[in-house]
Amino acid sequence: MPAQAAEDASSLRQRAVGAVRARISAGRLRPGQKLNEQVLAGELQISRNTLREAFATLAEDGIILRIPHRGVFISSPGAADITDIYGARAALEPAALLWGSQRDLPRLAEVVAVAEAARARGDDSAVADANQEFHRRVVAGVGSPTLDETMERLLARMRLVFVRVLEREPEFHGPFVDENRAVVELLAEGRTEEAADRLRRSIECTGRELVRIFD
Repeated sequence: MPAQAAEDASSLRQRAVGAVRARISAGRLRPGQKLNEQVLAGELQISRNTLREAFATLAEDGIILRIPHRGVFISSPGAADITDIYGARAALEPAALLWGSQRDLPRLAEVVAVAEAARARGDDSAVADANQEFHRRVVAGVGSPTLDETMERLLARMRLVFVRVLEREPEFHGPFVDENRAVVELLAEGRTEEAADRLRRSIECTGRELVRIFD
């Protein structure tokens, strides 16, 4: 029983961590927003102690900030955070393209088509969502739950960056749809190394542009 109880507690903590990340990715939690511990624990149907354990994990990920005597807040990323996030992505995603054994090219093409349609109708938020899904699917091609978890952490932090960026430049994501389409076409032609190189350069360019905007 004790082992089972510990497993249940761990599962609840991970569910809470995932729920907070999902709310950030969906735009329901914004940078700088204060979290109401009692309300959030009730919504997630977990104890406040379990939620505090989840907060510890999220703080390690850089997603929340715990300020003594003030409370828990969603992080507000800066230029240093962007450099960190995009450095990690520039290493992870091209490698996933090169060595991923479970790449789903039709699904990648479908996600790009969704982004193109959203851009055509002027739905900037849907473009951003589709672009993030594209990058999630790239990493999923490795078939590694560990890397999937790493990518989810990066995507949650990225979403906090883009909340601020899109307030200043709503169409920021538009040009990257074409980059993603180019990557898909290169993969379809069997030019995997070129696709990985193009993706890496696109990620690095995006990181530099975001730092410029934040500065």
